[in-house]
Amino acid sequence: MIYKFRAILDAEEDIFRDIAIESDNSLEDLHNALINAFGFDGTEVGAFYTCANDWSWHEEDGIPLFDTGDIPGEIKTMAEYRLDDLVHEQNTKLVYVYDLFSMWTFFLELAAIENDKQIGETYPALLFSHGELPAEALQSGFRGDLSEEDMFGEFEDDLDDEDYDMFDGDDSFEDMGFEENWN
Repeated sequence: MIYKFRAILDAEEDIFRDIAIESDNSLEDLHNALINAFGFDGTEVGAFYTCANDWSWHEEDGIPLFDTGDIPGEIKTMAEYRLDDLVHEQNTKLVYVYDLFSMWTFFLELAAIENDKQIGETYPALLFSHGELPAEALQSGFRGDLSEEDMFGEFEDDLDDEDYDMFDGDDSFEDMGFEENWN
């Protein structure tokens, strides 16, 4: 079967690409098709994220290009997932992030499933292109399913206003012997 995806850049302007790819191809094949369709040089890595119908996704559920686990083989990579394992009529959405520092974020939606290949067509194929990629990734306004409580994760401390009272008033650092210990 042939899957037809629309990949939309998370930006204010309409920037998207329509891609046709065989359903038994891997996520790595789709990753490479997206790199080519949007004109990236391919020197950066990316990750796919499964998501719900409201596009909510969790960063810890990413499917990376390379195994980044402490134990080899611990993390499944893009090459190990077939498209039809993750995407089908009941689950039609994926989030793709390219360059994990710049965070180019794309929303992929399965737009159509066709039973037959087009004669003479090679897959994956770029079907349609709209809009120009900006020079730099924009700060994404969408970060998936993060509540305010989860924003800081393990870095959240248990300090409250009373813990900061020691800095109030006219305390002087000179009283702490700082000057005599300075080199």
